[in-house]
Parts: sequence; structure tokens; C-alpha cells
Amino acid sequence: MAEPRKRQRVSHVSNVSQTSSNSVENMFTDSQPDGTGAEGRFVEGSILRITMKNFLTYDYSVVHPGPNLNMILGANGTGKSSIVCAICLCLAGKTAVLGRGDKVGLYVKRGCNKGFIEIELYKSGGNVVIYREIHVENNQSLWMLNGRHCNQKAVEEEVKALRIQVSNLCQFLPQEKVGEFAKMSKIELLEATEKSVGPPEMYEYHCELKNFRNKERDLENVVKEKASFLEKAKQRNERNKHDVNRYYEKKRHLDVIELLEKKKPWVEYETTRKDLEDVKKARDEAKKQLSALKQAQAPMLRKIQLIDNQLKPTEAQIKTKTLAIKEASLKCKQKQDQLDRKHKEIEDIKQTLRLKQMEEEDHQKRISNTRLTIEDLKTELSKVGDQPDVTPRINAVNVELRHIQQERAKIEGEKADLRREQDNLCAESRMLEKKLRDMNNMMNAKEEKLRERHRDTHAALQWLRQNRTLFSGNVYEPMMLVINVKDNRFAKYVETHISFHDLRAFVFQKKDDMEKFMIEVRDKLNLKVNSISAPEESCSKRPPSRRIESLRRFGFFTYLREMFDAPEEVMSYLCHQYRVYDVPVGNEQTKSMIKTVIEEPYLKVLYTTEERYTVKRSFYSNKISTSNSAVHPSQYLTITVDAVEKQQLEQNMKACDLKLRDINERMKALQKEAAALDRRDNELLAEKKQLCELKGKKRQLEQKISTKQDSLRQMEQSVIDLKKVEEETKEKIAAVNTHKVSIVAAIMAQMKLRAKLTMEKVYLALETVGLTAEKTKLENDCREGASELKTTDQKCSRLEQRKVQLTEQCKGLLKTAKSICRMQPDESLPEDLHNAFSKLPDTLDEIDSMLNEERSRAECFTGLSESVVDEYNRREQEIKHLDKELEEKSNALNAYRQNISEAKERWLNPLKQLVEQINDKFGDFFRSMQCVGEVDLHSENEEEYDKYGIRIRVKFHSSTQLHELTAYHQSGGERSVSTILYLMALQELNRCPFRVVDEINQVLSLSHTNT
Repeated sequence: MAEPRKRQRVSHVSNVSQTSSNSVENMFTDSQPDGTGAEGRFVEGSILRITMKNFLTYDYSVVHPGPNLNMILGANGTGKSSIVCAICLCLAGKTAVLGRGDKVGLYVKRGCNKGFIEIELYKSGGNVVIYREIHVENNQSLWMLNGRHCNQKAVEEEVKALRIQVSNLCQFLPQEKVGEFAKMSKIELLEATEKSVGPPEMYEYHCELKNFRNKERDLENVVKEKASFLEKAKQRNERNKHDVNRYYEKKRHLDVIELLEKKKPWVEYETTRKDLEDVKKARDEAKKQLSALKQAQAPMLRKIQLIDNQLKPTEAQIKTKTLAIKEASLKCKQKQDQLDRKHKEIEDIKQTLRLKQMEEEDHQKRISNTRLTIEDLKTELSKVGDQPDVTPRINAVNVELRHIQQERAKIEGEKADLRREQDNLCAESRMLEKKLRDMNNMMNAKEEKLRERHRDTHAALQWLRQNRTLFSGNVYEPMMLVINVKDNRFAKYVETHISFHDLRAFVFQKKDDMEKFMIEVRDKLNLKVNSISAPEESCSKRPPSRRIESLRRFGFFTYLREMFDAPEEVMSYLCHQYRVYDVPVGNEQTKSMIKTVIEEPYLKVLYTTEERYTVKRSFYSNKISTSNSAVHPSQYLTITVDAVEKQQLEQNMKACDLKLRDINERMKALQKEAAALDRRDNELLAEKKQLCELKGKKRQLEQKISTKQDSLRQMEQSVIDLKKVEEETKEKIAAVNTHKVSIVAAIMAQMKLRAKLTMEKVYLALETVGLTAEKTKLENDCREGASELKTTDQKCSRLEQRKVQLTEQCKGLLKTAKSICRMQPDESLPEDLHNAFSKLPDTLDEIDSMLNEERSRAECFTGLSESVVDEYNRREQEIKHLDKELEEKSNALNAYRQNISEAKERWLNPLKQLVEQINDKFGDFFRSMQCVGEVDLHSENEEEYDKYGIRIRVKFHSSTQLHELTAYHQSGGERSVSTILYLMALQELNRCPFRVVDEINQVLSLSHTNT
């Protein structure tokens, strides 16, 4: 590190932005380069100039760093870190190095379409000027190197050549990465130190050494595996050697079995062939005997044939006579049926006569009964005396009936009106029920989203619904279920403003209820859920800092609280925790006026159409800094249910139910009134009927007497003439008898014809019997010789079948024998097989006996197969191959170990020297503060090169021991001091052009930082 200069450096910064006017003033401790004298103190790669336009907080600014220590001082939000961001991005660094926005377009000043950065680096042969222009629209960059267009790769190569490493935390430490530096592991710190202050080849040697070690480890494993596999292969082959010998002994027995099996079909073929010759001789002798028997029986067979010729025409005549007899019998039956029908016709005529006689008898009885009825009616008419006039009473009854009818009509009209009203109310109730069901379905959809995202919360919700009576105060389901956004377009603002942890949290009115809930759900059911206790004092009605009317000129149209409904306790919590009553929401006009809007007091969080802005004011300088983020589309609150409308629907449903109950009660009352009217109506109708009957009884009796007298006269005029009917009946019976005589004559003629045909058939049958007897006698004579003939014929057939069977069997056996011996069909038995067969038995019994013996011996060798021998031979080859491979791998391993030893010498000795130098500087700095600090090279195993690391140990108090620097043991201030002193120790070695540290106090704890 160069010796600090006492002369204060004058700032040379061209600044157009008001925001950054005080940020870089008086911030350097050396003079601007002013020719050869100043440039002589710069090293290659030092920054001579930084130019920024429309970059973060700067409109336009030029910074000229000095060759030694440069410090930039200023209040929060004045642009100190903006200069660090410019250095990183212009030297081809990634946005991830800075830990801020991931898109380069976010570094352009808000409201501008593009910006640029330009850095001039010192180089002895001519300075290097790097220019980067950033476009917001597509996050693209335009690069220039020394005034010529180029790509980012060319800039990266030029920066690397100057030994600049903006991704190395030991060289470039942005504000957001200071904490990460303190948390670096020993291994990461070693690699960063190698890259920063070590020779260029040191880190390469380290990587090469780690690769060598990995390959050595792989080779060691390979050698061990191959040696182990080789030993196991030799042991297995030694065990299998006895099995191989037994296998060959078994194979000799199997060869004998194979020869026996080949010879057996030949012996079977020869045996069958001899049997075939014997069958042929027996068949020829049987044929000669059969021919002699057939010649002896020929005359008797001719006589039997002659009788058969005589019998055929006689049997034909018998069949003809039989058909004629059947036809005559059929005609007799038909005539008999006609005769039976005539008998029935006569019976029908007689039945008709009897019916006429009975009808006349009934007619006379009806006339007598009618006369008696007329006498009775006349007697009753004479008894009917003078009766009082019932007409006035009938009129009174009619008047009362009409009155009842009118009352009934009124009731029916009222009932019809009530039914129409009931139908309308039912239709309205169904419509309201459907709307409520739709709203409940929307709530179910929100609940389903909760179940998919966080099953534990959904399980706790089900438990709460079943056990709500356990709690004394109000308990609300997760916020995402009870919050109802009035317009789903605004759901994204509410969901962005409230964290998901709170959206899925249960809200309790009382803390005791919350503790009881967490014990049951979290401790007993082991569910991960969030719960919230509402403020004791309600905050839901808090007024905003400013009325929304005063903000409408900026495009604000409402506060976040007005966009949604929620229960009292939930709204109170959101107002208390998220100040939703004081978060305005604007439109595109707000976005266009954002510079003016953020100057407004009392605005800490605000929303435009697509963005959220957070405004902070510096505690020191009252300067404003803002951050913005995109408003993402809503995932859970887009399903909106109007709570007021739902409540109104429920009230309407209750009103409908009340009206329906009133209508039903009124309908029952009207029904009772109608029933009473019906009873009175029935009574009056009965009374009217009696009066009418009494009034019209005399007239009815006179009408009945007149009617009966007319009926009597008609019956007396319609008397039946029985004599005439009897004469007509006799004439009909005589006509039918005439037809019966002709039918009987026809029947007699057919019976005579049938008798004649029957006699003729008998004569023919007698003739047939004589011929048949003669034929039977001849057949009996032939049967004695036929038995011997049949026996001989059957014998010939059996011998012929046996001959065919043996012939096929011989062919099959021959084919099988040649097939087993792998011979062609026309090939004769080879000489070697003939010689081998001659040494074996010649009979089937001897062959079978020897086969059984050899098979029994072969079966004694169990568990053996040809694969055992193949495996033994294959393993022998593998053993030879493995011996060769093991030797090659062992030689390669020895060569790698030699290379590792050489690479270790090249890397480890310079590294130890480098660490000793860093330790000396680091220790000197600590001793100057009356503290102790050490830096050493640490490794648990010298051969594990990827485990090497730099260990920093410090002691800030005399009463304590040296402790390794970690993110947990030392305080934030101790870690901060240790980090800066380690970087100063590296700077003393001066291996890089510059180092950047942004706000080292970031390592401090929050309490120390504020103080």
C-alpha cells in the first residue's frame, strides 16, 4: 500500500444531477492525474476516469480517482453505491455480483430510455477506454473498446489481461456482498486470495492439483477393485476345477448314451422289418383260402337272388292295395263326419223350439207381474193425501245455496291469489338460493387453492370448523378466505401488499384463544400454521394521513382499505400492521408523475397500475430514496364475493321463508272455511232433495202407472204363436233326415270297396310268405359256409391292416434312425457308426439295460453343465487379462503420484510463502491495535487439495484465546475490523490494479450500525 499523502485532494466531478450534487464532493484524497507525474504512480489497470449518464441516481457525472486510497463519503441515497455499480457493469461484471436487480435495464435512471457508462483504465502502451450503453426496452447493451464497437467477450478478455476480477470478493466487494465476504468458508477464501494476490499460475496449479488428486483417487479405487476382482476370480476358478473334471467324466457317459440311442432305432427298424415279412406271407395264404370258399357258395347265392327278384313286384302290389284301403277308410270317415253334423243340426232345431216355448212362458209371467205392479201403484197413489206446499222452503234453500256458492268463489279466488304469490315467492327463493350457492362455490374454489398451496393450513381449517365452540371470542378463518376484494382488478394490489404468511393466517380476537388453538393444532396435530391476534384497540376506522381528494391530481383514486371488505378484527390487524388505510392506489397518470409524487410528504408506500413504490427519507440528510417492484397478478384473491350482496341475499331468503309460512297458514285457514261451507252445502242439498222428492212423488206415481200400462199393452200385442213354430220345426227336421239317407248310402259303398281291397291284399301277403320262407331256408344253408368265409375275410383284412401299419412303422423308424444319426434319406449307414454299433449290444433288451445303467451313472454327476466349463475357461482368460490391466493401472497410478508430487511442489511452496506474507501484514495491523491476529494455511489432510483453506484467527481481548473468525463467534464490529484488515494485508502485496469495498459497516449488527 502506497504511503498516504498529507495534501488533501481537490475533487474534479462534473455533476448535472441535483440528487448527486453532494454525494461525491470532497471524496478523494489525491489529485487528478495531471500528466506523466501522476500517471507514474498508477499501476496497469488502475481507473483514471468514470463517466456516467442517466445511470441510477446520476443525470451526468465524471469521477477521477487517484492512484492511492480513495474514500467516497455521503449520506444515504446520494449515489456512493451507484459508482460501485458503474465500475462493475462497465468492466463486464454480472448483475449477480452486485446483488441488486437482475436486469441491467433496471440500472438506467427512472424515466430514461437509455444510459451509458465509460471507464478509462491506465495502460503503459496507451490507456484503455471501455464504453457501455444500456437500453431499458430490451435490456440490451452496446459495447465499445477504445472507440470501436465490440462484443462483451472482447471486453472480458481485455479486463482479464489487466488482472481485474470484479467477481472476486477479495478484490471487488459491493455493498450487498460485504456480509457474504464475512461468511466465506476457508476454502472459498483461499481460492479468492489465490485469484487476487497470487501469481497467475497459482490458482491454475491448485485446480490442476485437485484434478490430479481426483484422478489419483479414481485410479486407486480402480486398482483396488481390479485386485479384489482378480483374487475372487482365482478363488472361484480353483473351486470350479473339480467340477470341470467331473463334467468331462459325465460327458463320456453321455457319449455312450448317445451312441446307444442312435443304435436303438436301427435295431427297432430291423425287428419291425422282419415282422413285416412274416405278415406278408400269412396274408397271401388267407387270400387263397377265401377264394376257395367263395366258389363253393356261388349256386345258393344265385337262387336267393332269383327269389329276391320275385318278391319285389309282389311287395309293390301290397303297397298299392294298402294305399287304396287308406283312401277308402278316409272317405268313410268324411261321410261319417257329415252324418254327425246332420245329427247336431236336428238337435239345434229342437233346441230352438224349446227356447221359443220358454220365452213365451217368461212373457206371460212378465204380463202378470206388470198387472200386479199397476195395482200396487194405484193403491199407493190413493194413499197420497193432501200434503203442505214445500215450494217456499225449496226457494229458501236455493237462496242459501247461492250464498254458499258465492262465499266459496271468494275463497277459491283468494286461494288462487295466494298460490300465485306462493309460486312467485318459491321462484324468487330458488333464484336467491342459486345465487348463494354460486357465492359459496366461489368460496370453495378459494378454499381449494389454499388446500393445494398449504395442506397444513387447510387441515387446521377443517379442525376449526368442527371445534369452533372451544373458543370464547371471535375466530376467523385464514385471511385469504375472509378478505373479499370488491373488484377483482384490484386483487393484485391487496395480494402484493399482504404477505402470503399472513394471508394464510388465522385471526383471533383474544390471545387466550390463539394460544389454545396453537396448542391443539401445532403441538398436538403437528401442523405448521400461522395465527394472529388482533389489536386490543380497533384500528379499522383510522383515518388516512391525507384525504384522497387532495391526491386525485396525481392520479390516485382510492386507498387500499377501500378496495376490499373484511371482518372487524381482520381489518383492524391489516390497518395496524400494513397501514392499508394510508396506502394510496393510482393509475398511469401516477406513473408519469412519479418524480413529483415521491416528493409528497406522508407517502411511504404507493401503487401505480403495475408497480409498487416504497419511499424512504434519509435520517441524516432528509434525502429521498425509492425502490420499486412489479405488481404480480393475483393468485388467490381474484375470486371475489360481495359480502353486502351476500348478506342482502340471506336477508331476502329469510323474508321469503317468512312470507311462505304466512301464506301456508292463510291457506290452511281458507281450507277450513271451505270445508265448513262444503258441509253446509251438502246438508242443504240433502234437504232440497227430500223436499223435491216429496213435491214430485204424486206426479211420479201417475207417470209410473201410465208407463206400466203402456208396457202391458205392448207385451199383450207381442205374443208368440207356438203352433206355427212347432210346424216349421217338423219341416226342417224332415229335410235334414233326407240328407242323412244319402250320406248313409255313400258310407256303405265305401265300406264294401275297402273289404274287397283288403281280401286282395291278404292273397298277395300269403304269396310273399311262401317266397320268404324259401329264401330263409336257402340263407340258413349258406350261413354255415358264410361264417367260415366271414372269418377268413376278417383275417385277410386284419393282416392287410397289419401289413400297412408295419410298412408305415418301418418307414418311420428308418426315417427316425437316419434323423438321429444326421443322415440323408438316400444315404447308407457310415462306416464309423457301423463300427461303433458293432461294439454295442444287438437286442433291444440289452440296449435298454445298458442305457439305464449309463443314465444312472450320468445322473450321479448332478449340478454340472457345459456352462461350468465355459465359465472356467472364460475366467482363466479374464485372470490373464486382469493381471495385465492391474499392472498397467498400477504403473499409471505411480506416474500420477509422481505428477502430483511435482505439482504440489509448484503450488504449495509459493502458497505457503504468500500466506506467510499475508500473516505478517495481518499480524502487524493487529499488533498496532494491541490485539492478536494470525492467518495460516489449514488442511485436515495434506493429500486432500480441495480441502485446503485460509484460516483467520483473531483475539481482541487479552483475557481470551485466539478464535477462528466466523459469522457467529465474534461481534459484528470485530468481524468488520478483521475483514478490512485482511483486505489491507492483501493490498500490501499489490497483485491487482485496485480494490473496491462498499460500506464495510454492513458487517455490523443492526444495533451497532444505527449507533
